[in-house]
Amino acid sequence: MLAKINKIQHQRSGNFFLMAGPCVIEEESMAMEIAEKIFAITNKLEIPFIFKGSYRKANRSRLDSFTGIGDMEALEILKKVGERFNIPTVTDIHTAEEAAIAAKYVDVLQIPAFLCRQTELLVAAAKTGKLINIKKGQFLSAESMIHAVNKVKDSGNNAVMLTDRGTMFGYQDMVVDFRGIPTMQSFGVPVILDITHSLQTPNQNNGITGGKPEMIETIANAGVATGVDGIFLETHPNPKNAKSDGENMLQLDQLEQLLVKLIKIQEASR
Repeated sequence: MLAKINKIQHQRSGNFFLMAGPCVIEEESMAMEIAEKIFAITNKLEIPFIFKGSYRKANRSRLDSFTGIGDMEALEILKKVGERFNIPTVTDIHTAEEAAIAAKYVDVLQIPAFLCRQTELLVAAAKTGKLINIKKGQFLSAESMIHAVNKVKDSGNNAVMLTDRGTMFGYQDMVVDFRGIPTMQSFGVPVILDITHSLQTPNQNNGITGGKPEMIETIANAGVATGVDGIFLETHPNPKNAKSDGENMLQLDQLEQLLVKLIKIQEASR
């Protein structure tokens, strides 16, 4: 597992890496289908791939929103994905207690944006020895994320990445400030751009988060031209039927075309 992570962390001469998958693990067959298709595409394009899937969605607007199929069942599916395709996997954690549990099943622990200042959570994640991906809070500047990085490093873990998922602009919109990418890279860590969650339109009247998936390519193009180390996106064979965050997902059959364009932009910007 460590070798797989090192491949991601130390890749600098080749393509950006991709962290992608469904918002939440809905069932094993769905997870395997998505992983298999992304794995085939990224292998062909020589893009390092980390499979993403939340085992539980703890932050939902409505009480009746789908949160998951059960923690252990979903974690077992994530483990199977990693083993079948020999790829790293990542999932969100929400409490210090969850860090040690999830670390037994995945290679990367992700700190959700709303929890990126939670010291106990960051320290617990760091102490697992796993690679830690911290999402920048929508309410924080890029500069302030150095403190989250230092909490992990000062806890004895230098394997840390940052992900920008936009900054809140008013109550129901977010913008991506691309100046934040080189700012956070100056901390000496890989920086990822989340091109789907940064297009969310939260707090809709029906309590279901909306999105602007038609802008995914625009944000991705700008991020790669700016020089991000990795791209984060959520994808699904049928976003309209996804049980979580379908409104801002990328249709799975559009992924290869997008990645081909991004590679060309990266090559042109070097």
